[in-house]
Amino acid sequence: MATSAFQHNPELSAIAIGWRNRDIDLIADMVLPRIQKGSKEFRYTRYTPAEAYTVPGTRVGRKGVPQQVDFGGTLVNSECQDYGLDDLIPNDEILRWETSARPAVGGPVSPEAKATSLLTSLIMLDREIRVANLIFNNATYNAALRATLSGTSQWSDFVNSNPLNAILQALDAPLVRPNTLVFGQACWTTMRQHPRLVQAVYGTAQTGGAVTRQQLADLFEVKQILVGSGFVNTARRGQAASYSRVWGKHMAALYISPDAADADQPTFGFTAQFGDRIAGTMDDPKVGLRGGRTVRVGESVAEVISAAESGYYFENAVA
Repeated sequence: MATSAFQHNPELSAIAIGWRNRDIDLIADMVLPRIQKGSKEFRYTRYTPAEAYTVPGTRVGRKGVPQQVDFGGTLVNSECQDYGLDDLIPNDEILRWETSARPAVGGPVSPEAKATSLLTSLIMLDREIRVANLIFNNATYNAALRATLSGTSQWSDFVNSNPLNAILQALDAPLVRPNTLVFGQACWTTMRQHPRLVQAVYGTAQTGGAVTRQQLADLFEVKQILVGSGFVNTARRGQAASYSRVWGKHMAALYISPDAADADQPTFGFTAQFGDRIAGTMDDPKVGLRGGRTVRVGESVAEVISAAESGYYFENAVA
């Protein structure tokens, strides 16, 4: 017997969980990996980094007492937030699809499945924007772990800039060495053609060319290169569309490890997730002459920056 007006549909949930843009477009789940939580409310401890790097006297006399150390962490209480969208489908449209002739294999999907797919893409894009706004934000980083480039220091200046040296130094600056480089697509397109990087990869003077993600990862000895290439329409509803990249012309070096987050070890950030992404329907008798059905898709998550000391940020890396 149903206990809620919202009917959870396993078939639609499979669409909501499985449908996604290409990995090269949306990277939020790789930048801030999801970690399942048993409830919407959760807590984690944020320790002062100095406590782990300040060594007290450890020598103990024959009848002495070892020096006592107190680790003072800050307990942070947080909560997963609900993010969801609805789409209302008139029963006339559902009936038309149910009674229409369709091939045994393939053919158009049901209105509910199509709505679930489109709603899921918007939920994912909204999350992409939230994560990009956290990662590519000066306020997220300590003053010593960020740089704003301008003029000849921007990596789009192939003559005067030196991204090879800048990134190598940035990787050495955080307390935990980053294992991931995150680029906006516009930054990556320019960066991979920079003569200093092309020459460093191929070991000879080059007048042109480009490097791959794997070549750059090997050069900087990092685990992965992530490039955010998704688009978002920034115009208000009803106005002419204006598309821009979700991830701007910036770059960040981060230490990303979902295993570390679960083991009380430093990681730049993570996403707390309560349950799975859900999808289902609710009947709405007030719509049209024959009523309708509302499709709902949503998830409960919280994006957390847990160890900003393990990252470095270049704002306006290219012009």
